[in-house]
Amino acid sequence: MNQAPVRAILFICMGSICRSPTAEAVFRTKAERAGIADQLVIDSAGTHAYHSGEAPDPRARDYAMKRGFDLSKHRARQVKAEDFEKFDLLLAMDQHNMSLLRAACPERYQHKLELLMKFATHILAQEVPDPYYGGAQGFETVLDYIDDACTGLLAYVMLSQQPASASRPYI
Repeated sequence: MNQAPVRAILFICMGSICRSPTAEAVFRTKAERAGIADQLVIDSAGTHAYHSGEAPDPRARDYAMKRGFDLSKHRARQVKAEDFEKFDLLLAMDQHNMSLLRAACPERYQHKLELLMKFATHILAQEVPDPYYGGAQGFETVLDYIDDACTGLLAYVMLSQQPASASRPYI
């Protein structure tokens, strides 16, 4: 396998109060269930500082909690320059935030930027839609998309941590 182990993941949306903290909580829960959470750095941030220091949107917290994902400890923060070096994967929720990340990211770290939905296993959408100005269904959709993408992401992370020899059967 030619991929370096993934040990640090940053989920990114605009204000870090809906989508990215939801993705952080969903992925952390999946990593805990797989027994690898203690080997990973999992965080979330926003491209803007609109809500820095704030808890996630109450609707995001409520809908996530109904599915067993706890967002209560999260506090919004803005992406920092050192995040591009620190994290192995920086996963944007949509193309707009991806373009902001690409503009801010040094060339040597551009390969770390991806859309979260690249890892989806069933849902064909390329972006996680922003539920902030919508109703309940938007938050349910976000959870569906993120849950699916985090399932694929977990498989990717676990595969990245296997030695190259472990991925090939001996004949």
